[in-house]
Amino acid sequence: MPKQLSEQEITKELAEVPEWKLKGIEISRQFEFKDFVQSMKFVNQVALLSEEMNHHPDILIQWNRVGLTLSTHSEGGLTEFDFSLAQKIDAVNL
Repeated sequence: MPKQLSEQEITKELAEVPEWKLKGIEISRQFEFKDFVQSMKFVNQVALLSEEMNHHPDILIQWNRVGLTLSTHSEGGLTEFDFSLAQKIDAVNL
């Protein structure tokens, strides 16, 4: 399991995923799509990526919007897993 990142490491990693926002010990991002079907296609892609990494975000689905929150609960904060998954999610093409 990766170790919890320092504040300096978090700041560096956030620069690589500028759409993600730091909220306490989590990072989150909102995505918007044309309709519910597109939202669900995106969520299914995120599910596949998450399963590959065995690292799962909290997901909030609101019709055409999807909110994702990442944190490594077992480590009590953010780790390299969170930022790696965030980068993979950002690369999802629908």
